[in-house]
Amino acid sequence: MIEIDTVLIKAASRCNINCRYCYVYNMGDTRWADLPKQMSSETMTAVAHALGELSRQQKRRFAVVLHGGEPLLLGSEKLAFLLAQLRSVLSTEYPFSIQTNGMLISEAILDVCSQFRTRLGVSIDGPPGIHDRYRVDHTGQGTHDKVLEGIARLRNHRDRCFLYEGLLSVIDPTSDPAEVYGFFKELDAPSVDFLYRDGNHSQLPYGKASSQSAEYGRWLSRLLDIYLADPVPLRIRLLDDMLKLILGGAGTKEGLGAADFGIVIIDTDGTITKNDTLKSAFNGADRFQQQWSVHTHRLTDIANSPEFAAYHALQHPSASSCLSCSELAICGGGMPVNRWRDENGYENPSVYCADQLVLISHMRDRLTALAESCRE
Repeated sequence: MIEIDTVLIKAASRCNINCRYCYVYNMGDTRWADLPKQMSSETMTAVAHALGELSRQQKRRFAVVLHGGEPLLLGSEKLAFLLAQLRSVLSTEYPFSIQTNGMLISEAILDVCSQFRTRLGVSIDGPPGIHDRYRVDHTGQGTHDKVLEGIARLRNHRDRCFLYEGLLSVIDPTSDPAEVYGFFKELDAPSVDFLYRDGNHSQLPYGKASSQSAEYGRWLSRLLDIYLADPVPLRIRLLDDMLKLILGGAGTKEGLGAADFGIVIIDTDGTITKNDTLKSAFNGADRFQQQWSVHTHRLTDIANSPEFAAYHALQHPSASSCLSCSELAICGGGMPVNRWRDENGYENPSVYCADQLVLISHMRDRLTALAESCRE
């Protein structure tokens, strides 16, 4: 059986903002419109039952992530009910977190998260001029100021050292990485995780002239130089993982290295789906042919099925150019969704292949230079 290590719970299918690059609402998939706006108490109870059963049937502990849409649309009372149900079957050895846009963070929300030992990661793309280009509300207005208000409440909470998990930022390759890095350091974040923009060979990501161009790789290489020059650096998960892999260690980030992950998504109606980033490939790309639900199926039975095994195997690239690449052990082939092409599915290198090779080459050059300076 494939062991599950991440359960992503879609607590809300709607969002209070409308990010222009969002794979859920703005890249062609329409399933969200048919789902309940929020998870019902009956489905929350069924999810808790399913996860309690999973914890008894597999030795490996798993992480639970509340996602959306925007999960804080539940409000403090419904959020407390969901977390209480989950904690009734999963001890604090099982990490809980919420990925939020930060605008709905309140003292009541933070108290609930503290009570049930649930950390918060906040999505923010940088200073106002960068963030507000794409992370807008439903009237097209920027959201930066309200996100900062939420982060301020998080930073000022009595349990902030536990609650403040870090920041999540989608890369804008036209921005200045020094400006972005400096801004995030001012927010005193424990870490920041930078993400490539969603896209594929048939629908190029923003800022990429072609699948052979390397705008993102050059941006990240400049960020790396800033990072290495900082005597007290902000932890950057993407760079840390890639450096560890080059040095012979192990990474923990999906889409890098040789590791794979057992990931299940639970929608607001209890349906089990594939990794929801696949939505940006084509409408319905994240759905299994088999109709699975926490109301009717065991997660261990799903994980033991041939269809789930095929989905799990998709994490590793199958394109011949990837399999023969000397940097595969570092790059890992990237995220499956970035390999998509309408003509031949996922049988391609990542649309970010050139970017990854530029970044890895720059990392190797910097590590070599650092090693030589230490020997002098």
